[in-house]
Amino acid sequence: MSSDVHTAVARPSLAEQRKRVRKAALAAYLGGTLEYYDFYLYGTAATIIFPKIFFPAGNPALATISSFATLAVAYVARPFGALLWGHLGDRIGRKRTLVMTLSLMGISTFLIGLLPGYGQAGVWAPILLVLMRVLQGVSAGGETAGAASLAMEESPIGKRAFYPSLTMSGIAGGLILSSVAFLPVSAMSEADRLGWGWRIPFLASALVLVVAFLVRRTLAEPVIFEKAAEQREIQKLPVVTMLKTHPKQLVQVALMTLSSVPLIVMQSFGLSFAVRAGVPASTMLWVTISGNVLSSITIPLMALLSDRFGRRPVFAGGILLCAGLIWPWLHAIAAQDVPLIFVFGILIIAVGSAMPTGVYPAFFAELFNVKVRYSGMSLGMQIGFVLNGFTPLLATTLVGSSPDWSPAAWIVAVTSVVAAAAALWARETNRLPLEDLGNPISRSDRRHVHA
Repeated sequence: MSSDVHTAVARPSLAEQRKRVRKAALAAYLGGTLEYYDFYLYGTAATIIFPKIFFPAGNPALATISSFATLAVAYVARPFGALLWGHLGDRIGRKRTLVMTLSLMGISTFLIGLLPGYGQAGVWAPILLVLMRVLQGVSAGGETAGAASLAMEESPIGKRAFYPSLTMSGIAGGLILSSVAFLPVSAMSEADRLGWGWRIPFLASALVLVVAFLVRRTLAEPVIFEKAAEQREIQKLPVVTMLKTHPKQLVQVALMTLSSVPLIVMQSFGLSFAVRAGVPASTMLWVTISGNVLSSITIPLMALLSDRFGRRPVFAGGILLCAGLIWPWLHAIAAQDVPLIFVFGILIIAVGSAMPTGVYPAFFAELFNVKVRYSGMSLGMQIGFVLNGFTPLLATTLVGSSPDWSPAAWIVAVTSVVAAAAALWARETNRLPLEDLGNPISRSDRRHVHA
């Protein structure tokens, strides 16, 4: 809906705007840390803990595949979360919606740490685990899109990728925390690890939740969203409007989201394959920690590169680098060559993957009009993540007990090429004014026709 009513929205002073964007970036960082500490914690546990806790004994391979299936369930739930949070974010605002996504993720992760195992609850154990994983997926369906949209809308041209990229540095921080949390657990005796030790990282998520919640509650709504609200241009059904006005952008974002496949395969299939090949789980966790410590620095640097040289070349170049590096990395694992596992693993995480990861929070948000931005970015990403979530299961199924790891490498290579092609198909956005982003929806939008 639209109106000719034009109510002036006070623009903050330069000093106030700097304060707002820094607070938005901090909130995005802390939110990303919590959301993906919780999300990746589950991925690690699904590989080395859950098959022995939540599923019947007797067939380890089947238990691992079943555990990876619960991992994939969250990715199926994420589009439903995208529809819910996208609608709320474009209707009631970014801030209140993000407080809700954060709370749901923290509570569901904490509850996983309290669940009974198969030995205590029988079939109810995996059912309850799946339920908590679904809630995690619903929460994750709106977190990154909302945090990135808010930070991008608060940022000036020339820094519009940099500040939202701190969301992804937070995600790297979450990966680091989840891996660090499992290091002492992996060093325990198997009896202690399976008996009580695995619960500690899940219960500890409550600490991060409290800090992130307190920061996020102090955020303000971006001026451009407040202006749309004041002019009564908030859409009654944002997702419907988005599908009518931005169908091409939705497809582009969904395909570019395949850029997450290298990290997802590394985190889940790579760990499982390495343990089976004789590489200790602790070694692989240190690869993840090392790569993500570096990527927390390189991700913002890649974002700055895209602010200067454009979103498309940085995004496409990085994901194509991942497509090439996955082959020597998996070969090094099969050969139990620990130095090369570290070298190629860190290159994938801190260079190849850091390039699209630093770009996409701004790039995806910039493809949509402010009135449908949360809906478009969240739904497009989560459609892509549905495909991403099944890649560890597909890789595990195709490789099976065989030493031939090439099916997993082909999965990463093909999805990476598709993501790069989608980035080159999308419109370059790094120098467009905020008001010109996306396609026109209402009469107050600037009448630029976007190819």
